[in-house]
Amino acid sequence: MPVFPARDLLAQLEWRYAVKEFDPRQRIPADSWDALEQCLVLAPSSFGLQPWRFLVLTDPGQRAELVEHSWGQRQVADCSHFVVFAAPTNLGPESVDTLADHTAKVRSVPSASLDDFRELVKDFLDAFDPETRVAWATRQIYLALGQFITSAAVLGIDTCPMEGFSPPDYDRLLGLTEQNLTAVVCCAAGYRKDSDKYAALPKVRFPREQVMRRL
Repeated sequence: MPVFPARDLLAQLEWRYAVKEFDPRQRIPADSWDALEQCLVLAPSSFGLQPWRFLVLTDPGQRAELVEHSWGQRQVADCSHFVVFAAPTNLGPESVDTLADHTAKVRSVPSASLDDFRELVKDFLDAFDPETRVAWATRQIYLALGQFITSAAVLGIDTCPMEGFSPPDYDRLLGLTEQNLTAVVCCAAGYRKDSDKYAALPKVRFPREQVMRRL
């Protein structure tokens, strides 16, 4: 399988930044967006439990309404695609059974062969109260967010991850509470506007020797 050149990967990561101004006229091609959705599906998670839902908001009116609940950030409305990453609020034994049953089907193995796995994960979750389970799911969601941002950069697509919003208002306006979900983080995707001054600013990172340790 061909390997993406390391120098090209680093060049794209240098190129990316959290876009402040998107060009609302530019749309992500359908094949590229399809690939990005599949990148989210392929994201890693602890136990492979995938405790998330990815909501792609396509209604311009709905997105415009969310701007005031997003600290006034226009990226929500002006980007090509806007994704809300939501965590389940009812994560529990049924979630584990759903994964185990699906695993048995995909891998063509008896469901009973996964009983030890079921018990392991159920015991793990049982040690948490509901609030802590959401916090754990949130950490898994950030793995998916990171994969999404990097994959987009490799495709030459801009992104802006966003924590600056009101989860209760998002939950209310998107009907998430009724679906046993809560908004955790969002990400706008599209193409930067020429007038976005942040595109030309040098990337500020601590030097490698300051943050890296080889033991």
